[in-house]
Amino acid sequence: MTRDEKFEGDLNLLLSKLTHNSSEETVKKLSLLRDTLIQLHRENVVKINHSVMELVCAKHLIEKGYEVQIEQPLDEALTCDLYAVKGYGSLIVEIETGFVPPEHALDPSTYIAARIASKIIRYSKHAGKFALGIPPHYILQFPLTFTQLRERKPEDLRAIKNLCDLHYQNPPVGIEEINEARIHSVYIVDVDETAVREVEPETYVKSSLTP
Repeated sequence: MTRDEKFEGDLNLLLSKLTHNSSEETVKKLSLLRDTLIQLHRENVVKINHSVMELVCAKHLIEKGYEVQIEQPLDEALTCDLYAVKGYGSLIVEIETGFVPPEHALDPSTYIAARIASKIIRYSKHAGKFALGIPPHYILQFPLTFTQLRERKPEDLRAIKNLCDLHYQNPPVGIEEINEARIHSVYIVDVDETAVREVEPETYVKSSLTP
């Protein structure tokens, strides 16, 4: 079995689980998204762990009334994992698996913290709402600043910029961008159970810090 055949087989198996007792319209929409992922895998753009989470999350959004696109370009340099539209509202969901590349083996926590903050800043401005999707076994951490609507402290904004500048300077994020960035939801994407649980980001951060 080739690499592409294994990928396609895994997605087909997942799709059969996802669409059990689903409507014909949901099956059709998820099948089109699966086909997109298969083509992108042939082009070496996506990987299986990431793709299965996208598909599970896509079903959740479709059943909430969203029209969903996968691997949607936002500008010349940025592509989001899931772009969903319902009425006049839009939502971006970025899947975060917690992967750390070998070159950051000695600073994994700092690297991931910078990556998450950078994602919130860069992606949230392209939609009405922004969410991160994570597996149940991954503890996601991000500054509470991104959950707040009230005026943000300049020292908190500078601390976030300093964090992002450690690993993401092409291009660097600006203070104004950071001030306007916000995360609206955290999706706990359970591939084993083909289920998604939505959590308020402030609640998630506080609960993840509880011993």
